[in-house]
Amino acid sequence: MARLTGTRPVAARLWGCSASAFFLLLLTVQAAQKADLSGDATAATINHSLTLLQRLQELLQNGNGSDSVLRVRSAASDEAKVFHTHQLLLSLQSEVFESLLHNQSVITLHEPPETAALFEKFIRYLYCGGVSILLHQAIPMHQLASKYRVWGLQRGVADYMKTHLASESSQGHVVAWYHYAVRIGDTGLQESCLQFLAWNLSAVLGSAEWSSVSVELLLLLLERSDLVLHSELELYTAVEGWLSRRQPEGAVAKRVLRAIRYPMIAPSQLFRLQAQSPVLARHYGAVQDLLFQAFQFHAASPLHFAKYFDVNCSMFLPRNYLAPSWGSQWVINNPARDDRSTSFQTQLGPSSHDAGKRVTWNVLFSPRWLPVSLRPVYSDTVSGAVQPVRIEDGRPRLVITPAMSSPDFAGVSFQKTVLVGVRQQGRVVVKHAYSFHQSSDEAADFLAHADLQKRTSEYLIDNSLHLHIIIKPVYHSLIKVKK
Repeated sequence: MARLTGTRPVAARLWGCSASAFFLLLLTVQAAQKADLSGDATAATINHSLTLLQRLQELLQNGNGSDSVLRVRSAASDEAKVFHTHQLLLSLQSEVFESLLHNQSVITLHEPPETAALFEKFIRYLYCGGVSILLHQAIPMHQLASKYRVWGLQRGVADYMKTHLASESSQGHVVAWYHYAVRIGDTGLQESCLQFLAWNLSAVLGSAEWSSVSVELLLLLLERSDLVLHSELELYTAVEGWLSRRQPEGAVAKRVLRAIRYPMIAPSQLFRLQAQSPVLARHYGAVQDLLFQAFQFHAASPLHFAKYFDVNCSMFLPRNYLAPSWGSQWVINNPARDDRSTSFQTQLGPSSHDAGKRVTWNVLFSPRWLPVSLRPVYSDTVSGAVQPVRIEDGRPRLVITPAMSSPDFAGVSFQKTVLVGVRQQGRVVVKHAYSFHQSSDEAADFLAHADLQKRTSEYLIDNSLHLHIIIKPVYHSLIKVKK
């Protein structure tokens, strides 16, 4: 029984308003008080709202003045949970309860075990306007809020899920939240989960939740070029494990395997996969043409290969690989202090024909670069004074340029991607990914809204800015492909 017997009588209907409705009323009263008392030096506001909120919670705890009873039954228990409630409070928060309690005071509700276990928390929210939940409780609490049309709680739980994607959990939760968002049609939560999975895929590949990825989600991930992971081989290995555990039908396995970008895997590794991968052996016919094309890609010069094959497709476009040959990590200590620079080398392209060719890149970081519109100019006023400019008017700037030019660059353009890592719930995750092409040396909106002057900035980890710069060589055809 969920009812607690109380000894102090309370006039329930005098307190019959929900916390959210109460606070709205409180704000209105406070505004009126300010208007009435403005200008009077002796004016003061007497505020006992917390006491009133405590009385509202006591209504549920003690059941005083109850005029309705909820009996919650679950298949997991033979005994129903009983809640002695107040019709006006429930009706103010939920139109579903308003309808159910119309002309009846006792109702029986049937809930799955996971939502039944949280029903007391849910009812308590209706009385006090607040609830604490854990990661594994987010979906059932959202289900309760949706079922009984408590829109404020529904939005609150969805926001909680979006801000706790990086939280540690033993079995993982982002994949489950994505699948749930698809089922309920929450496109905002769905996109948040999908982006988090794409930008932090290496961590997901090695977790328990990888095996729970649906076919639809796997195919969505495989078609993306913004996946952040160590290498394409890492992705193939994870996909091989997924196929071995899930054993999908042949058509699904074919679609999955054909989404791997085999030209991004070195020939020596491709030979090893052909010799040792049981999944590849079982489905070799489905990808034989792609493997042959990958070997051709590595054997010929990119310019020659592009004469006969269309290289302007995803198969020849690198993802965001973290391996050293594709870029470099850059940790900038105290980034608000002054300009910094660094340099690093990358392989000219993913083709083995370019394996021994390197491109040197120079990077400049400025914490307080001023756009032209904000730069000081001379005035026509007395003494030609310069317009004052505040430090905070500047914004961070990152410029990436090649330190050299070479005939080898013919047929190759470079996409530059900058990953910004932040610490969330104790983990370092990718918060932003800025991409810009060879025609531009910098990302126009790089950290435009970041306040690096504050040590408490969410973009700083121990007062350092964590970047990973990736150079993605993109081949393009100089000569029309022969048909």
